[in-house]
Amino acid sequence: MPRVLLGGLLGGVAMWIVGFIFWGTPLSMLATSNAGDSASVAIQSVLAQHLGPNGSGAYPIPWPGTPLGTQAYGEGPTALVLFNTNGFALPDTAALVGGLILGILCALLLAVALARLTTGMGFAQRLTAVGLFAVAFTAYSQLGQPVFNHAPWGYFIYLWISEVAGWLAAGAVIAWLLPKPAAPGV
Repeated sequence: MPRVLLGGLLGGVAMWIVGFIFWGTPLSMLATSNAGDSASVAIQSVLAQHLGPNGSGAYPIPWPGTPLGTQAYGEGPTALVLFNTNGFALPDTAALVGGLILGILCALLLAVALARLTTGMGFAQRLTAVGLFAVAFTAYSQLGQPVFNHAPWGYFIYLWISEVAGWLAAGAVIAWLLPKPAAPGV
């Protein structure tokens, strides 16, 4: 059990480092589009004026739940605005700490699962299992956004790659630290 806990802890740190590389550095700009300073400030002002009173939330624009909104949605343009009424610094230290804790918790779950389900397997077999599950779960949840919600492909492909990389990093650390299979005849 100590190797499982150590693997989960270090795997979570590895996952966090990969996430930071993808999202906490200028590399993250590959995933987003830039509207420019003047357009960004103008849109921010309009968002504050119209969404601010409603509070933080995910807002489909236009709202498709009315006849007018449905028509406007069909004509476009559309957006899903992830609105936060509060500002925060980039990078946000609280988010970095919270992300590390989340990474460790997720990697601990992965370590327990690998310890229980991959007994007798070696490093390569364990990492293959992690890779297959990581691709399957993250593909549906992240690549499903462009499929089902017509979200921008580029952002979600980048997000998907970052998540698979994070799970593989955590899985590699965990698979390395779990007990090795016994040699034949021992």
